[in-house]
Amino acid sequence: MARNDRPILVAPDSFKGTLSAHQVARAIGRGLARAGMPVDLAPVADGGEGTMEVLLERLGGEIVTVGASDPLGRELAASFALLGDGHTALVEVAAASGLALLAPAERDAEAASSAGTGELIVAAVAHGAEHVLVAAGGSASTDGGRGALEAIAAAGGLGGARLTVLCDVRTPFEQAAAIFGPQKGADAGAVARLQRRLDALALPRGVAMTGAAGGLAGGLWAELDARLLAGAPFVLDALDFDQRMLASRAVIVGEGRLDATSLEGKIVAEVATRARQHGVPAHAVVGRCALERFDARILDLQEILEATDEPAIEDAAAALACVITA
Repeated sequence: MARNDRPILVAPDSFKGTLSAHQVARAIGRGLARAGMPVDLAPVADGGEGTMEVLLERLGGEIVTVGASDPLGRELAASFALLGDGHTALVEVAAASGLALLAPAERDAEAASSAGTGELIVAAVAHGAEHVLVAAGGSASTDGGRGALEAIAAAGGLGGARLTVLCDVRTPFEQAAAIFGPQKGADAGAVARLQRRLDALALPRGVAMTGAAGGLAGGLWAELDARLLAGAPFVLDALDFDQRMLASRAVIVGEGRLDATSLEGKIVAEVATRARQHGVPAHAVVGRCALERFDARILDLQEILEATDEPAIEDAAAALACVITA
C-alpha cells in the first residue's frame, strides 16, 4: 500500500475530567473523515484512569461491579474487569480510591485510604482471577498502600494470585507525598506529615515507580511481591501499537494538558518516541499545551493544536488533515 493510501493512526489519551480516550478518538476520526482520510482508531491509556476501557475493547472480557469503600470509607459500587483470557483481572485504583470520587471540598490526602482498591483486588481473586493487573493512577490517597494491604490481609490474602501494578509515573516511594500530595488537597503541613508516615513504612528508596498512586505501588511491591511495570508501554504493546503505527501514514496523539509531566512516563511521550524512532510523523490535539520549547523539541511533534470539546477537536483534526496531505 502506498504511504498516501495508509490510514491515520488516532491514539489519544483521555482529556481527564471531560472526555474519555474513546470520545477524543472518535472526534478526531470524524474530523479526518471530513477530509476523506482513512483512520485507525486506537484510544490509549498510560496505566492510570481509562486503562480498563481501552484494554477491554482490545482484549475482550466483562465488567464486574461489587461493593467497595471510597477513599473516605463510604460504600460505593465499583467495577473491575475480567479480561478475555479468563484468568486475568484489571483493577483501576481510580474506581474505588480515585480523587475524582471526591468533591473538591472533601479532598483530604491524610484521611483518604486505598482500602477500596484492596477490596476490589480481593473481589477479582474471588471471581477466579489468577493474575490481577492494578492500574495505578488518579488516586486520592497517599497511604503507601496501607489501606489496600489491610483489606487484602483481612480477606485472608490473595490465595496464590499474582499482582502486576501498571504505573503511570516513575516517581520513587519517598517522593510521593511531596509530588502528589498537593494535588490531593495537602498543604505544606500535611505534606510533611504524609512524608513522615511514608518514611515510617521503611520501603527501599530510589526504586522507580514505587511512588505511583500515593505509594500504593510500593506497598504492593514490598509486601506482596507485586511486579511493577510502566503502564504506557504495556498498554501500547497490548494494542499491537507498533504494527499499526508502521502501517499508518501518520499518528495523532491527544491529552488534556500537555506539559513537562507528559515526558515522565505518560502515554503521549511514549507514542511520540516510538513514532520518531520509526520515522512516522506525529501530531497532537490537546486541551492545553503548556510545554516549554525545549520539551516540545524532545517530543518532536509536527503540529500541536488546542481544542477543549468534541466539535473543536473535530475541527482541529480536519485542520491536521490538510497539514498531513500537504
